[in-house]
Amino acid sequence: MTDDREATSDETLCQRIVARDEAAFDLLVGRYQGRAYRLAWSLLRDAEDARDVSQEAFVRVWEVAGRFRGDARFSTWFYRILVNLCLDHKRRGRWWTRLVARGDDAGDTPIVERQPAPGPDPGEQVSEAQTMTRLWDAVHRLSPQQRAAVILHAQEQLSTAEIATVLRIAEPTVRVHLHRAVAALRKEMTP
Repeated sequence: MTDDREATSDETLCQRIVARDEAAFDLLVGRYQGRAYRLAWSLLRDAEDARDVSQEAFVRVWEVAGRFRGDARFSTWFYRILVNLCLDHKRRGRWWTRLVARGDDAGDTPIVERQPAPGPDPGEQVSEAQTMTRLWDAVHRLSPQQRAAVILHAQEQLSTAEIATVLRIAEPTVRVHLHRAVAALRKEMTP
């Protein structure tokens, strides 16, 4: 059974992509498409931009799969590509003009997928939605590095070592970003 899992591991699929195996590429896209979109949306806060950038990340994987050395997990390598594309996209400034022209819209895909409890109180739902909105607003007021570190840690559940690899910074720097981000978020969320 280990051989079957090895044959379909992300790393093995990446090697197959180097040989231009489209079925392997489709499998990787299927595995990461939802996570890629959520991460891109969390960083960009624009549905259209998140779709564009996450698709661009997959195109980049197809183009540069041969550069994956296997030093880290495939997911870490992929998230590095995606976060860099998001940061580049924000630096180019296109997100701002679209945000101003259209308003801040999360699109049809929820940021946080939660299963509601049976028969929830509508007042609690409104309160929870307002809290989540305040939290996301606070996250987006963090510096880009702090925001990326928090989202990779909380949403993608990466370790500080993996975040360091994705962001190409030292692990202690990741811990500082996380510490400062959490302190800022606590301050913002405290009534």
